[in-house]
Amino acid sequence: MVAYVLIAVAAVLFGLAYADGYGSLAIHPMDQFEVKPLFGDGPIHWYTPTNATLWMGLAIAAIVALMVMGTKGRAVIPSRSQSMAELAYGFIRKMVEDVAGKDALPYFPYIFTAFLFILFANFLALIPTSFSPTSHIAVTVILALTVFISVTVIGFVKNGAGFLSLFWVSSAPLVLRPVLAIIEVISYCVRPVSHSVRLAGAVMAGHAVLKVFAGFAGALGLAGIAPVFGVIAIYGLEVLVAAIQAYVFTILTCVYLKDALHPHH
Repeated sequence: MVAYVLIAVAAVLFGLAYADGYGSLAIHPMDQFEVKPLFGDGPIHWYTPTNATLWMGLAIAAIVALMVMGTKGRAVIPSRSQSMAELAYGFIRKMVEDVAGKDALPYFPYIFTAFLFILFANFLALIPTSFSPTSHIAVTVILALTVFISVTVIGFVKNGAGFLSLFWVSSAPLVLRPVLAIIEVISYCVRPVSHSVRLAGAVMAGHAVLKVFAGFAGALGLAGIAPVFGVIAIYGLEVLVAAIQAYVFTILTCVYLKDALHPHH
C-alpha cells in the first residue's frame, strides 16, 4: 500500500514534468523512447554512450549483483538475495528441461542469461525518468536473431539434413505436403520477427499509456485524482507485463530449441 502511494505521488510529480506547463495537456508519450547521447548533443555513432547503453549496463550490473554478489556466501540457510537467485535458477532450469528436454540443458546458461537481462531491463524501466532498452526493436531483434540463428545451426549440427523434416508434415496427404512445407518454412523464418516485435511492442505500448496518464495527472493538478488511480493500476499491470514478457520470450526460445533438437517430434 505504501509503495502504491509513493507511485501515485511520483506520477503527479513526473506528470508535471511531462506536460508543457501547469494546466497544459500537451503530452508527448513517445519522447521517452528517444535515444540520446549521455554527453553533449552531437550525432550518435556506434561507439557513442547513450541512455540505452547506460540502462542496459545497469541491467547487467543488477544481474551481477544478484547472481554473483548475492550468492557468494553459499549459505546453507540462504539470504534473501541468494533465495531469489536460486528460485530464478531453478525456475528457468525446470522450464528448459520440461519444454525442450534434458538434451537442452547444455544451452541453459544462455537461456537463463537472456531471461535475466530482459527481466531486469523491464523492471528497471519502471523507474521514473528511466529508459527502456527492450522497447526498441534494435535490441529485441538482436536477441531474437541470436536465438533464431543459434537454433538453426544447432538443428543442422545435431540432425544434419534430417532437420529439414521439421518442415515436412508426413501426417498430411501427399498432395498437400509441398504446400504445407512452404508454409512451414515461411512460418519458421518469421519467428524472429514475432519473437522481437512481441516484446518491444508490449513494453512500448505499456510505457506510452503510463506516460499519458501521468501527463494527465500532472496537468490537471488537484483534479487529477482519477488519472492517478489509472497510473497506479497501469503501473501494477506493467509490473506483471515486465515479468510475463521475459517469461514468454524464454519459453518460446525453449520451444524453438526443442524443434531443433527433436525435429521429428
